Amino acid sequence: MAEINTTGTEVPPNVTIYINNLNEKIKLEELKKSLHAVFSQFGKILEVLAFKTLKHKGQAWVVFDEVSSATNALRQMQGFPFYDKPMRIQYAKTKSDVIAKADGTFVPRERRKRHEEKGKKKKEQHDAQAGLVNPAYAGAYGAAPPLSQIPYPGGVKSLVPEAPAPPNNILFVQNLPHETTPMMLQMLFHQYHGFKEVRMVETKPGIAFVEYTDEMQSTAAMQALQGFKITQQNPMLITYAKK
Repeated sequence: MAEINTTGTEVPPNVTIYINNLNEKIKLEELKKSLHAVFSQFGKILEVLAFKTLKHKGQAWVVFDEVSSATNALRQMQGFPFYDKPMRIQYAKTKSDVIAKADGTFVPRERRKRHEEKGKKKKEQHDAQAGLVNPAYAGAYGAAPPLSQIPYPGGVKSLVPEAPAPPNNILFVQNLPHETTPMMLQMLFHQYHGFKEVRMVETKPGIAFVEYTDEMQSTAAMQALQGFKITQQNPMLITYAKK
């Protein structure tokens, strides 16, 4: 059954979501990277499309591998404050690939995708039997990647401080992908009351400090974002910062 999007126009669910009301001041490459980071938690992304032309400013398309991923993204990210503007999301119209032809990648990619899908399940079954399941697929199948595939010695557990700090207004965030920027984290954490700032350490990628006005507000943000995946392989690990 087709779902009715926020504009009241009925568009059948499909693998591509159309986003508008985006902040037009953000550079194109940063916008695409940030969209990829925020939406990759919902499944494999084939392409993020955004264009410099005046006609397409403030708009983007995110092409997922599966319709279920697009559906979850649309429901959970509707109205999300992205660079201080709430995103408006709907399923792309079936002819949205015509727009995407502007960079010449969308249609060939879709053809290739259909061709690859024929052998996809067989390959996954083979990989699973051989113990080679890509951790990028792990979230979609509800299974955590083996510890050997987590790029930290000893796995996620080794990231937990031996003596947790008592509750306070500053959060310590770990297991962030290296492409994370302060702006990406600000977009996630500033939706919770009392947000003050994000601090990252250039010499130590993968960690950040997020400050709130008081510990009640930091605790609420921690509970809401604990385990949030900026990428499929990187669930956030949030603790209170040591002072």
